Order: sequence, then C-alpha cells, then structure tokens
Amino acid sequence: MFSNYTVGIMKILQRTATFGVLLRLCLSAAPDGFYLHDGDRVVFYGDSITDQRLYTTFIETYAITRFPKMKLSFVHSGVGGDRVDGGSAGPIDERLARDVVAYKPAVVTIMLGMNDGGYRAFDQKIIDAYASGYRHIIQSLKEALPGVRITAIEPSPFDDATRPPNFDGGYNKVLARYGEFVKELGRDEKLTVADLNGPVVAALEKAAKLNAETAKKLIPDRVHPAPGGHLLMAEALLKAWQAPATVTAVEIDAAEPAIASAINTQVTDLAVSGRLSWVQMDAALPMPIDKGDEVLALALRASDFVEALNREPLKVTGLTAARYTLKIDDAVVGTFTKEEWANGVNLATLETPMAKQAATVHDLTLRHNVMHFASWRLVGMNLRKIAVPAAHLQAAADALETLDADVVAEQRAAAQSKSHRYELVPE
Repeated sequence: MFSNYTVGIMKILQRTATFGVLLRLCLSAAPDGFYLHDGDRVVFYGDSITDQRLYTTFIETYAITRFPKMKLSFVHSGVGGDRVDGGSAGPIDERLARDVVAYKPAVVTIMLGMNDGGYRAFDQKIIDAYASGYRHIIQSLKEALPGVRITAIEPSPFDDATRPPNFDGGYNKVLARYGEFVKELGRDEKLTVADLNGPVVAALEKAAKLNAETAKKLIPDRVHPAPGGHLLMAEALLKAWQAPATVTAVEIDAAEPAIASAINTQVTDLAVSGRLSWVQMDAALPMPIDKGDEVLALALRASDFVEALNREPLKVTGLTAARYTLKIDDAVVGTFTKEEWANGVNLATLETPMAKQAATVHDLTLRHNVMHFASWRLVGMNLRKIAVPAAHLQAAADALETLDADVVAEQRAAAQSKSHRYELVPE
C-alpha cells in the first residue's frame, strides 16, 4: 500500500513518461505477494496428470512472461500411475531422492490421489494409507530440504460433471474427501494448499451448459485433462500463489493529450497528428492462449481466467471520431468504437505482437521440457536396467541437459521487453 505522500507524488508524475519508468522498475523488481521469489527452483511432483506437463508448463510460461527479470527454474517430475508410496519409477523414497531432492528446489508442488483412491467407492482403510503416505512425503521433504516451501494440491477431478457417475455418488466425491485431508494436512504442517478440484468442477458444470459435447473434451477420458482442462488447473494453482491479474494497464487522455496512467510499462513519445501515437516498452507479456482450440476457448468462457490472470487494458478517453483502429508496429490489431476505447479494451484477448512473443516463449517452454524428459526418463530411467555402460548413459544425459540449458536461455531471452509503436487511427 502506498503512503499518502507517495500517492501525491504519483499524481504529479502521472502525466509524464517518468511515471511509467518508475512504476515499471518497481513492479518488475518486486512482484508484491506472488508466491515465487527470485532465484526459486520449482519441482512439480505427481502422477500422470502432472506427467502430461500441461498445467505445469502453463504455470512456467505465466511466470516467465509475467516476471521476465526473475531468475526462476522449473522441473517436471510427474510419473504416470504414481501413488503416495511411489510406482513404476520406484518406491517413494527413491522417487523423492532422485526426482525432487536432487534438484535442491525452493518450492515443491505435490498432486497425488487420483490413483490412490482406486477408482472405487470411498474406503476408510485406503484413505488412511493415503494419509500416512502423504505425511511421510511431507516429513521427508522437510528433513531433506530445510526451508522448502510446499504446495499441497487437492486432487484434480474425475469428471462426473459432464457425464453420469460410474457408481452412486461418483468417484469425484471420493477425491473430494482426499482433498479435505490435504487441506487439513496443510493447516497442520503450514503448507500452501491449492484446490484443483472444486474450481475445475465448477467450470466443467458451466461449460456443460454452454456446450455439452465440447465440455466432455475438457477431460476426455474423465481423468487426464486436455489443454483446456489444464488451463483451468493452472489458474487454480496460480490463484493460490497470489498471481497478479495485470500484465500492463495504460490510460491515455487524447484530448490533452497526456498519459493518465501507466502500470508495468513505460509510455513515451505521445503525439497527435490526425492520429494518436505513442511508444510502449512493457515489463511483462500476456498469457498466450491458442484461441483456435475450441476446447481452450470453452475453458475461457466457463472460467474467469482472463479477468483473474490476463488483464492488459488500454483505455483512451477524449476521442472524437466514432471508431478507431489500433495498429501496433503497423499491424492492425482491432477496431473499436470511441466508447469501447473509453471503457478500456483488453489487449490480452487480441492478436498483438506481444501475444505472438509470448507464444514463442511458450513454445520454448514445451521444447525445453522435452529435453529434460528425454534426459530424465528416456535415458536416466528407461535404460537404467539394461547392460549399457554407465559412462555412456551419463554422457547422453549430460548432452541432453546441456541442450535443455540452451533452450532455457533462448526462452528467457524471448521473454524480455521489446519496444512497440502504437497508433490509433480514426475510421
């Protein structure tokens, strides 16, 4: 919260480019309240839903595009079929030592439960085993990684919302009981808890009312979400992490002309010559969404993702013509009435150069995760039980990790700020 004195100074600076510079520097240096800190390494731990590397890569891309100056790294350690006692990749203690602790993370997320419940009606003995195993995971991580910040995730849903349950009450009600345990454990162990069940179910129910057939595609096999379902899960986790909604926010008074406010961006060279023009250097990028994907589009309609996490409003008052077309770097972005411009247009929903830049970052996020998967799973685990010289295995893994580091470097470079020229042209 700013003091009254600071607010007064801001009001004085609002009509100058200096305000944009100062606020941009402030916001990029210290993301107020966001769970992740500069220098954090995050390990996502879980079963096949984490192994899909979708909600996790959405979160990675959000963090890299929203805070491009922060040094963050992400490791995806989900394995299909896993339970609290481990699975095909080894028993739990082996999994934790090799796939979590070895990376020395500052943050660990845990999502387990889908397999633990057995896809059957509630059984107290089964949840007791789940509770015991989950507590063992938490204690093991706290002992091995003093100071680690753990986010315990309530299990994502089995889709009983768009299709009838398989048995009385349905399996998701069983998972909700598991989620209640996770919530209680979080209180006892002072963990951050993220509910990836309730909000996703609510979105599934809304989606079913909007388009019943497409809604079934959000979690097509009722267990493993499509990208649209994972976007809903990513939103829930980012909300638990207090992720900010605003990418940038700019307000311009065309009648003056003057910059009324500029949040998380630097606005300069404001001019009027038949059209309104200015230059912007943003400190963040919008979240890239594939609007051509009908399932993703439905997920957006059925949730508050845009309002909660992807706001990039441009508000221009004092316009005189009926309609204006926005061009960024000479490319047409959209045409809106002067009333729509006065109320504000969310640029994050449009095909802007910034959105295209963010899409490049996300593509690199996916690519670097493929490199890590190849090193960790295809080489490190798939070949570990056959007669291949250990030195050869290590050389292959090292080469893939080097490639991964190269792609990460390109990903971070792609997320950095670029200058763009804006023009509002009367129709």
